[in-house]
Amino acid sequence: MTDQLTNEEKHILLHVAREAMENGVRGRKLSALDMKSFTPRLLENGASFVTLTINDELRGCIGALEAYQPLAEDVREHAVAAALHDPRFPRVEKSELNSIQLEVSRLTAPHLLDYSSGENLLVMLNPHVDGVILNDGRRRATFLPQVWEKIPDPVDFLDQLCVKMGARKNLWRDTKLQVYVYQVEEFHEKTQQAVK
Repeated sequence: MTDQLTNEEKHILLHVAREAMENGVRGRKLSALDMKSFTPRLLENGASFVTLTINDELRGCIGALEAYQPLAEDVREHAVAAALHDPRFPRVEKSELNSIQLEVSRLTAPHLLDYSSGENLLVMLNPHVDGVILNDGRRRATFLPQVWEKIPDPVDFLDQLCVKMGARKNLWRDTKLQVYVYQVEEFHEKTQQAVK
């Protein structure tokens, strides 16, 4: 990703995400964002995912693969959705808020891979760099690049992504799927160190 966010812009987005998540969990209405307070880059349409973890365990993750609204609004929307609407998890409870670590991933536009076979697809992937989208008609699923940390083997990565899509795990080997890749700029809240 060539146009990196500044540290200040990252800090602003994390603050927007934290405030939105906490208000959403507490059932408070979100006030309109003060768009005049954001930099031009945060006002540009941008696609993001917001990931919630507790003790490095996934607690929610929701996002968009294509940019359709200002990045600041996108992050805010997905922070609330990750806390309240990830179908894999129960809604985040107020008692969990202090334990949650927020991570924001800003996505590049996905591009289609032109591959000839399952083996060729494996060669074209860049582990730990590429996020991957599999598309099979109405079914679609993605893994962010960060998932490579937990699933470093490309075969297993694609198998598990097929399962996430609701297909058999090795569908990618014998069926020509639409495969897109993208990169992310990810940043997260600093872990607060306990004072001893």
